[in-house]
Parts: sequence; structure tokens; C-alpha cells
Amino acid sequence: MFRIPKAAEPLISAFALAFTRPTFNRAVVLMLGAILSLRHRTVTGMLRAVGPLAQGHWSDFHRVLCRRVWSVWPLAKVLTHLVVELIPPGQPALCAVDDTNPQHKGKRVYGKGRHHDACRSTHSHIVWVWGHKWVVLAIHVQFPFARRPWALPALCALYRPEELNVLEGRRHKTPIDLARQLMAVLIHWFPERRFILVGDGGYASHDLAHFCSRHRRHVTLISRFNPQANICAAPPVRRTQAGRPRCRGRKLAPPQTVVAKAKRRRHTVNWYGGQTRRVELVSGDGHWYRSGQGLVPLRWVFVHDVQGTHRDEYFYCTDLTLRPDQIVSLFTTRWSIEVTFQEVRAHLGFNTPRNWSAKSVLRTAPCLLGLFTVVCLLFERMTRHSHAMIRSNPWYQKKEITFSDALTAVRRLFWQEVFQHPPLATGVHKLPRLFRFTLLDYLSRAA
Repeated sequence: MFRIPKAAEPLISAFALAFTRPTFNRAVVLMLGAILSLRHRTVTGMLRAVGPLAQGHWSDFHRVLCRRVWSVWPLAKVLTHLVVELIPPGQPALCAVDDTNPQHKGKRVYGKGRHHDACRSTHSHIVWVWGHKWVVLAIHVQFPFARRPWALPALCALYRPEELNVLEGRRHKTPIDLARQLMAVLIHWFPERRFILVGDGGYASHDLAHFCSRHRRHVTLISRFNPQANICAAPPVRRTQAGRPRCRGRKLAPPQTVVAKAKRRRHTVNWYGGQTRRVELVSGDGHWYRSGQGLVPLRWVFVHDVQGTHRDEYFYCTDLTLRPDQIVSLFTTRWSIEVTFQEVRAHLGFNTPRNWSAKSVLRTAPCLLGLFTVVCLLFERMTRHSHAMIRSNPWYQKKEITFSDALTAVRRLFWQEVFQHPPLATGVHKLPRLFRFTLLDYLSRAA
């Protein structure tokens, strides 16, 4: 059986609590295959990558995903604790929530549906894809080797179509409901922590804002805002006991009307890609009202890019103590989760699995997203102990380390351990040293 490298053993062994010993041994082999594989992350593709290390019948490894008794929630809890440990105790943890739609066609595929593809759609043309919609909650970590924070997936949930929920007798949950559920789990696991949740326009809902406002001691929400939103003042103090108390105060001018008359102030904020940008800001405070849902106190911000490369935007925040420039700087860090989705597709084959049963569908995608986090954590520990080897070509110099470099270093670590096992050990050690190192470089290269 494959022996975990010493540099990775403390981290990988922490996930053993969710499995029995035989299942954990097979899960480690599948994880090794997912890291070393260069193409599809199907079970057979991962077994082909590890070769003779996959001892036993091939069907035993298929049953790890579709038959064996284990849950992804204990794995997610261990992984989330490992990520949160990298954030200083007094600093709020910045989280990003978004959804991604890997295509997966087939008559018997569980949970598939017709979803809007925001990446390929434009304002005039909408692209629809058949597949799954995963709502992902990622925690931002600032590594010492990176200029911008990396979004490490910690929790995810599958959005099921309404027809499937009715068929299974389950209450239908929208992506916003799933995001609220994932955030509630995070608050339950870390009651002493404070979180800042950043969401795109798809999560700029009154329901999610109301949830974060009720749990304002634990979480703050920052998202896009409607320039014509219904903004009201706080309800007046009740002076008599007669009649029903008012649920809201006088109606205030919407943000778009305020911006047209207000004087804009210039600020320097953090921008996409870890850069800074000079912008003009207008802000205001109020209560967001929705009939039957109550009031949500918030601060809204209008942003105008002075350079003109980005369109004007409106944001809101449920924490009235944050300055307008801080709100914009925190929102722009949300783009790291989009980079994570791209890296997971390009280097970990997030679109390539061909599972169709319910258990395998609900396990494979979370494991691949979690593998991205595991690779980043392994690379961070390797750089901390000077075990990582980053090789660059003289004709292509990178300004900073990317995930492909992290995956290459982790692959090299595992390939070195693979070459210690028979029958590969006998032949590899007979090769010249320079040729052996060159072979490791080509096998470990991610991109």
C-alpha cells in the first residue's frame, strides 16, 4: 500500500476519522491519482495514473464513492479548521460565496438541471448549460508567497432543481438558501470567530442580508446593491400604546437619486488582481425594507472608476462601522473565488468526472474542490519548511507563484514517494541522477 510522504502525512492523516481503515487506504490512493493525473478525474483515470499502487479490484475504488458509508461533512469540518488556523485570531475571516456550473449530461445523472452560465453569457446573449450547480463557500487566506489572497473552498452544497425536490419530498432551497445554510454551519463551528461574507449580484438578496443582520456579532455581508432599492429611515419611537407600532420610518431617496446630487469623494482602494485603483465614492446609510421581511440596516456605496475601465457599481454592507473605501476593497477580493473555479477546472479536472448516482455525485465534486484546498495547504507547509522546489524557464518568468506551481511542487513530492515503491523503485534508481530529476520535472509539471 502507498505510504504518505512525511511532509504530507500530518495533514492527510487528519481526514482518517471519516473512514474505516480499508476505505481510507483506498481514498488516499484516489487522492493520489487525482493529484498525479493529467487528464480526466474519472475513477479509472485516477487508477491509471497510480498504476500498481492501486492494489485490489478496480471496483473496490468505484465503491468508495458510490457505496461505502462515509460523509463529506466531517471532512469539511477538518479542512475548514485547518484553513481557519492560518488566519490570526483577532482578524475577521473573509469568505466568498458563489456558484459554479460544471456541465454533466446524461439521462440518469442525479441532480442535473438547466442553469444559466454567467461566464459565457453577455447582456445581449444568455448561455444555458446542462449540469450541476454547486454553491461554494471559500475562505480567503493571504499566503506569504502570493500578492493577492487565495480563495480556498471549505464548504459546498448542490442546488437541486425544484422538480427533484418535489419528487424526493424535500423542501426546495434556492442558491441563496444554501448560502445561508453554509454560513450558519460556519458560525456553528466557529462561534468565537467573526466572518465577512462577500457575494456577487446573485446573492444580493434581502433574505441573506436579514440573516447576516440578525447574526451581526458573527458575520457581515457585502454584496451588490440595486440603485433603486427601497430605503427607509428607522421606525420612530413609539410614544403611545394605542395602535400598531410602525415597522418603518419615512421613505428615503433611493441611492441613484442621492448620487445624482451628491459630491463624489476620491479614494484609493484595493482593486482586482491585488492592485490599487483611484475611484470616486458616494455613500449613505439607511434601512432596506421588504414587505413582510422587516428592515435591514445597511450602508450603501456608489463606485465610479476614474480610469473608466469598469462600469459604475453599487454595493451594500450590513456593518455600518466600515468605511466606504473598506467596503469596496473587501468586495474586489471576491474575484479570487473566480480564479479558484478556473484553476479547479484547468488543473484538477472539475468538469471531467462522469458519476451519475446520487452518492457519487454528492461526493466527487466536494472532494475535488477540497483537493484544491489540500494542495494549497500542503504547498504552504512545504514552503514553510523549505521543501518546495519551484523551477522556472529562463524565457518565461512569473511575477508570483500560482496554483500550477503549487500543484507541480506537490506532484513532485508524491512522485518521489511513488518511485520508492516496487516495481518502479528497482528501475528508477538505476537511471542517472540528472535524467531522474528531469523525468520528475516533466511528470510533475501542471501547466
